[in-house]
Amino acid sequence: MLSDNIYQEERIPTQFERFWRSYRANNLAMFGLWCLLILCVITLFSPWLTPHDPQAQSGELLIPPSWNPSGTVEYFLGTDDLGRDILSRLIEGSQLTFGAALLITFIATIVGCVMGVIAGMTKGLMSSVLNHLLDTVMSIPSLLLAIIFVAFLGFGEFNILLAICLALIPRFVRSVYIAVHTEVEKDYIMAARLDGANQFYLLWNSILPNVLVVIASEVTLAWSIAILDITALGFLGLGAQAPSTEWGAILGDSVELIYLAPWTVTLPGLAIMFTVIIINLVGEGTRQALNAGIE
Repeated sequence: MLSDNIYQEERIPTQFERFWRSYRANNLAMFGLWCLLILCVITLFSPWLTPHDPQAQSGELLIPPSWNPSGTVEYFLGTDDLGRDILSRLIEGSQLTFGAALLITFIATIVGCVMGVIAGMTKGLMSSVLNHLLDTVMSIPSLLLAIIFVAFLGFGEFNILLAICLALIPRFVRSVYIAVHTEVEKDYIMAARLDGANQFYLLWNSILPNVLVVIASEVTLAWSIAILDITALGFLGLGAQAPSTEWGAILGDSVELIYLAPWTVTLPGLAIMFTVIIINLVGEGTRQALNAGIE
């Protein structure tokens, strides 16, 4: 099309547009994002999505899933040894596993990032002590740390979530501290300081955009660890107690039925595995898209 304007200005996409364009080109990441959105919807509206009362004992014991010739569509994923609908229990349990993991990951991210930024932007004794202390804490697995905290705090769902959150915070502090400390030492930060930029301007406009990849990777890993730790402690009987619908507690209650009614064990296990894989797909796609935007 002809135009009188000989100076054709090309619109430069924003950083978010470059990120979304790169993310959308990754088919696996988009599949993971859609599945993650579906999981979030199920978690938010689980009280209205359950076809049966998750705690109701129907009397129909150990009915297999509907694709089995002995199964029924009424109980799509079958029932357990007390006649409770497994599909309803898995849907309600998404709040106690997936939703709770998201909540404690969010809290750990905020607290850990703030502490990591403060430590990375400062120098001297406090930074050195925090660095060596976190090295020591990071050598202990998060599940073992959570068990140690539970030993002091006691059993219960709230104490489990608090323990896992406290165990995840050092991961964020350590990773963000290293990333921020590395950026602070670069030449462009020194040039910005000589130009008169204050600490907040440097942090918001120069440092944080360059450490988003590290934060995204840590959030993905921490979310997966939180889900696995919640379910592991529930399976061991240290977290949610029967008749809770938390996925790990369901596994722990049904483990003795693995030969008699294997669907009571495999279905919660598949739900945990599927959720962790989806979170990692989204996290890996986010990391790649952020790297593409930076480059």
